Amino acid sequence: MLLSPPHQSPNPIWDEQRWIIYIRQALDYEDDLDQESHIPVSIFNVPKTLMRTSPESYVPQLVALGPYHHSRPELYEMEMYKLSTAKRSQKASPGLKLHNLVDQLSRAEHRFRASYHKFLNLNGETLAWMMAVDSCFLLDFLQRKSGSPALNSGRKLGLHDALLRDIVKLENQVPLFSLKKTLEFMSGSSDGADDSSLYVMAVGLCRDSSPLMIQESNDVDQINKSAHLLEFLYNLIFPRFHESFEITLDDDEQGPDKAKTGPFSFIKSLVLSKPVTIILTLPWKLISNLPGILMLKQVEYFCFSRNTEGQNDNNNNSDHIGHLLMEEIAIPSVTELSNAGIEFVRTDKGISGIDFDKETATFHLPSLSVDVNTEVVMRNLVAYEACGDTLLPLIFTRYTELMNGIIDSEEDAKLLREKGIVLNYLKSDQDVADLWNGMSMSIRMTKVPFLDRVIEDVNRYYNGRWKVRIGKLVRRYVFGSWQSITLMAASMLLFFVSLQSFCTLFGCGRLFFHRARMIQ
Repeated sequence: MLLSPPHQSPNPIWDEQRWIIYIRQALDYEDDLDQESHIPVSIFNVPKTLMRTSPESYVPQLVALGPYHHSRPELYEMEMYKLSTAKRSQKASPGLKLHNLVDQLSRAEHRFRASYHKFLNLNGETLAWMMAVDSCFLLDFLQRKSGSPALNSGRKLGLHDALLRDIVKLENQVPLFSLKKTLEFMSGSSDGADDSSLYVMAVGLCRDSSPLMIQESNDVDQINKSAHLLEFLYNLIFPRFHESFEITLDDDEQGPDKAKTGPFSFIKSLVLSKPVTIILTLPWKLISNLPGILMLKQVEYFCFSRNTEGQNDNNNNSDHIGHLLMEEIAIPSVTELSNAGIEFVRTDKGISGIDFDKETATFHLPSLSVDVNTEVVMRNLVAYEACGDTLLPLIFTRYTELMNGIIDSEEDAKLLREKGIVLNYLKSDQDVADLWNGMSMSIRMTKVPFLDRVIEDVNRYYNGRWKVRIGKLVRRYVFGSWQSITLMAASMLLFFVSLQSFCTLFGCGRLFFHRARMIQ
């Protein structure tokens, strides 16, 4: 067995001797090193930018699995339960002892170390025992999805949810090949038949935890293609390879031969044409350029510019800071889209089924189950996706950004629930809105062509509606210039008061009456 790298020790001389032994053995075990170099890192530390947003969503709260949080004292209580689970597994396999499993796992020490992004400050024997005990616990949990058999009380469901949340966390993952080796050890066979049972158990866990519909392919070999349970869940939500997410060309890009024609297309092109836009905005431009309005704008500038200059600087600074902390997709909310005539329809194709039909103004979104586990599951899926292959688009992250953009209020969540898109198992629709409003998080640029195309189509349709255009013009030229309107109203009031005073002094009524008699 290849000796593990030296770690901190009270005796530095012993560390130097251990390092020399490690180097000598590493040169002799060339096959192991070659094999280790081809094992991709799959269990990462959550980036600090994500960890700061919600630490409890990434750090295990009840049980530690794997080496990252093994030494946390507040999680020691579950260590005794994990040990009792390992004892039950040993009793269920007559003639086999747990140390025999440890010996088998010790031979794969290089695979364990290569799977973790962080350097493991553990010796090989400690690491092997940790993996054996944690694998026994995980298999027991997968076989008993309803909860822990040791605590049959009213807290059973709550304990199951708490364990489930810890099991799906990125930093709490155990390599799946460890579960496979443990299952083979417990069944006493290594002919691959256990892959099917492990696949069935893992799919059961994904059904319990996934907020989106999973795509079961009945491909048992898929369990061998996934490094850990969180990656297996990610691969079931949508294919690992993104070729299936292709952009469908719209009518304009298909060319004149395939472009759709008809009265609707003609009316739509007429409404969106530049002459109509000019005609719509021309009256406001003429009014805003009248001599009296221009004079009022100059007075407004001298009266209000000094007071607002400092405020604008502060607002710009706060906007810049907010932009750095959270960048939200520029898309109207569900309520605004619904008021503009857009209909929301549920799709059964998952994230790949997100689409916007411009002809019928129909926005297709996948059904989403929201419960007490949803936020933790989604955050760790985003963290895994962000830490994985940097060449692949962040599809799940972009989806969370899209939902964050369209859900702003309780009314937005209510509308999606009534359409069957959001299956709410929380206390209220406001809880759903609060969950999504905190989900905008990304550590690098998030560009997904087919989702970006949908967002662009929705915005183009929304901004082209007459109701929306008129509302924007009113907000821009009427409510947007409230200071000018206030100044105009004050000027008119002053004019009429002055006129009334003049008429009181010089008898405007008598002059007007005398002038009328002369005309007659």
